[in-house]
Amino acid sequence: MTYSRLEAREWAQQNMTGICGCVMPTFTSDLTRINERAIRHDIDMEKKMGMSSTLIVSECGTTFDELLQTTEIAIDEAGDGLQTVVHAALPTLKDNIRLIQESEKRGATYVLLSYPLTFYPQTEQEVFDYTKAIADSTNLGVIIFAMHLWNFRRLHPSHFSPQLIGRMIDEIPNVVAVKSEVGGPGVGGIAEIFHKYRDQVIVMDPIESNSPAWHSMYGMQWMGTSNYEAYGPWVARYFNLMREGKFDEAMEIYWRIHPVREADSAAVGQAVAGTAMVHRYLWKYQGWLNGFNGGPMRAPLSRINDGQMAQLRAAAVAAGLDVTDSPDSEFFAGRNPA
Repeated sequence: MTYSRLEAREWAQQNMTGICGCVMPTFTSDLTRINERAIRHDIDMEKKMGMSSTLIVSECGTTFDELLQTTEIAIDEAGDGLQTVVHAALPTLKDNIRLIQESEKRGATYVLLSYPLTFYPQTEQEVFDYTKAIADSTNLGVIIFAMHLWNFRRLHPSHFSPQLIGRMIDEIPNVVAVKSEVGGPGVGGIAEIFHKYRDQVIVMDPIESNSPAWHSMYGMQWMGTSNYEAYGPWVARYFNLMREGKFDEAMEIYWRIHPVREADSAAVGQAVAGTAMVHRYLWKYQGWLNGFNGGPMRAPLSRINDGQMAQLRAAAVAAGLDVTDSPDSEFFAGRNPA
């Protein structure tokens, strides 16, 4: 990290571009410790796939110390070739502040702000106070994550008030971006956030299928965090082509990988709808199909089944991705078993 809290927004405008994927911790086969070689493999793959940054996912059964170890390994392997995003999704405010501060010392680039499962605010002021407490604890640029899964519908019909986002931008100087997934069905809520705040901070929608519209309308410069590993290098490639003004070439890739998009919407969308949680094992499997490590993670996680794997593999093959011919059984051990 090479900026101060007051410089964070300007620094991000200049340096926060491209695609931000997700790296999930991998454990040894007996689930007793972190598999360092596997994590380094995945960070290296992020760079090879053209990602500009990656989220170090904190929802895969790690202890605090294991998550910090994963963060340290990921930042070291990322070097100057990949920006790293802290996933502030731990159970308490205290834990998240400690994670952020320790990650900042190790060289992390940004923070993606989540809200704990037990956080049930009665007013928008409580959401603001939690957010500000996180931001005030660090010099890192903070990404506001406005989405429906937080269960804030009682506070605003969009699930995350546009006015509250504006207040956060006005009063918290190291808010550098808004990850916007609000107001469904439809994209009117997301469009409002672009319209109101794109000149102050980076605004983006992480759903890659929407990116041609947002790039055309608002010049979206950064997209994340999400499961772009499912598409191999192709989301990063078409996104960069759009930014270079080569829209027709970008759309050729966009349609080529559409089978993956359809399968992902069916399999992952169904899982999220039933649990209000991201199905990390499905994501990890999709990455494994494209050369990422795969391998063990700890509960609590949703189980992946043969039908889901067959559906996702067939879609990746139909899209012309460089899909592994290894049997699915090898996914559970990973490419770098320990």
